Amino acid sequence: MPKAAIDINNLPYADGDFFAFEQLLSAKEQDRLAEVREFLTREVRPIAVDCWNRAEFPMELIPKLAEIDLVSPVRRQGYSNLFAGILHAEATRADTSIATFMGVHDGLFTGSIEALASKEQQDAWLPEIYSLKKIGAFGLTEPLGGSDVAGGTRTTARRDGGSWVLNGAKRWIGNATFSDWVVIYARDVDDNQVKGFLVDTKTEGYSAVKIENKISLRTVQNADITLDNVVVPDFFKLANANSFRDTNKVLKVTRLAVAWQAVGQQLAAFDVARRYAVERSQFGRPIASFQLVQHQLVQILGNAVSSMGMMVRLSQLEDAGEAKDEQSALAKAFTTARMRESVALGRSILGGNGIVTDFEMAKVFADAEAIYSYEGTHEINTLVTGRAITGISAIV
Repeated sequence: MPKAAIDINNLPYADGDFFAFEQLLSAKEQDRLAEVREFLTREVRPIAVDCWNRAEFPMELIPKLAEIDLVSPVRRQGYSNLFAGILHAEATRADTSIATFMGVHDGLFTGSIEALASKEQQDAWLPEIYSLKKIGAFGLTEPLGGSDVAGGTRTTARRDGGSWVLNGAKRWIGNATFSDWVVIYARDVDDNQVKGFLVDTKTEGYSAVKIENKISLRTVQNADITLDNVVVPDFFKLANANSFRDTNKVLKVTRLAVAWQAVGQQLAAFDVARRYAVERSQFGRPIASFQLVQHQLVQILGNAVSSMGMMVRLSQLEDAGEAKDEQSALAKAFTTARMRESVALGRSILGGNGIVTDFEMAKVFADAEAIYSYEGTHEINTLVTGRAITGISAIV
């Protein structure tokens, strides 16, 4: 007798949460997650591939993101870091580019203001930042400085009376082609310390040029920024951003967010590969019936679950105020390595269809490369962890 048709819209373990980690969230957080998941399914995922193909950001989405109110779930809305992490994974699962837009505006930019600005500065700036009336960017990486930017920041800041004058260049700055503000980290020529400044992108001497020809996160509008004698009033110097140690307070938290993105990317690979395996028939039956395909799907799921388990515990430590830099580094290195394997397996399951964005997996596969590299490369995060467990630095 022929087998009954499989309902592809009602597959088991639809959320991919095989070990039910989401049950650790409060009832309020689970309800909120369901609300945002429905929004992402309705508003983001349907447009994701088209925006990626055109390398254009859907500006019409910003008011909708403002309405769903996703900015600063922990500090402003009182949710747990665990909820914030799972939420970021869900956004990535829908579209890595939109999740990265939010990660830049919310995690890096807003996180800089929340962690390093004075109360007076926060009161002046945060309302429009939270409401997405002002879009932000985060200017740290430079054309000649990535992994060594802590000690090698070349952009300079010079005090001039009641203002600061910034000169230099930044690269790979997400959102910067259309952001209203950008936090620029620059080295004070007087004391050689890295300090933070909120720069209005309309200021004379500031320019941002879109980076073209990317193969990853094409929807994200990364830019090369040039600062040519940009004058910043003293009020716009972040009061508590006075050394790279201060900057690292922001990066520790956002490194967690990127590791959660690696979880979301694996869940996306699982979604697309499993659905394809059930729908696609070869040799007269769905390819999901073949042992090797099931093995690949289970490997993707296992990678995602192990990554999620690590991130759940790390988020709990962050909620308790006990998370350490080296733990964030290990999480970023481990989850992105598993992610790379998972998206490759997913692409393999789709065969030739895995290299065209029509079937979504090619976008998932390509976007993983950006996650693997930003917020500290796999190699640097590995060495940060190695230094913690040996007491010996292999970086310098």
